[in-house]
Amino acid sequence: MDIKRVVRHLFMSRWHVNLAFPPKTQRAMEKAVRESHRAHIGQVRFAVEGALHIGVLLKGMSARERAIDVFSELRVWDTEHNNGVLIYLLLADRDVEIVEDRGVHSKVHAAEWEAICQNMEAEFRSGRYETGVLRGVEQVTELLRRHFPAQRDTHSELPRKPTVL
Repeated sequence: MDIKRVVRHLFMSRWHVNLAFPPKTQRAMEKAVRESHRAHIGQVRFAVEGALHIGVLLKGMSARERAIDVFSELRVWDTEHNNGVLIYLLLADRDVEIVEDRGVHSKVHAAEWEAICQNMEAEFRSGRYETGVLRGVEQVTELLRRHFPAQRDTHSELPRKPTVL
């Protein structure tokens, strides 16, 4: 067990999440996702979670495992073309995970997602949360535009507003 990680999670509060993602930033994130959906038929969601509950934390749940749970809970998999993408941030760990549905997974390499995650994490380490998210959405948009170009009837199947857990 990593005591430093446990302490970070115990002391992470909703206040910290709101400080990193104030309403202005959340509106900018929502706008970025809305614009992203105009460029492709993929479906993008963003979720931020301050910290894990102590029970799952003590069991050693990773950010990746939690991101997969959130992908399911938010029903990102429930899209017509199996092209949902979740960008998940576990703030206490400053760990970004991207989980994609099977339609996207078959076309985009894991290394491309990991590069986006690393870029976002670097921005977050510097305290630039809005910049990190907006660049991340932009990079995800480029990948989705390449593999799932926009069609005339492009519409958003998933909410655009970021989810704060």
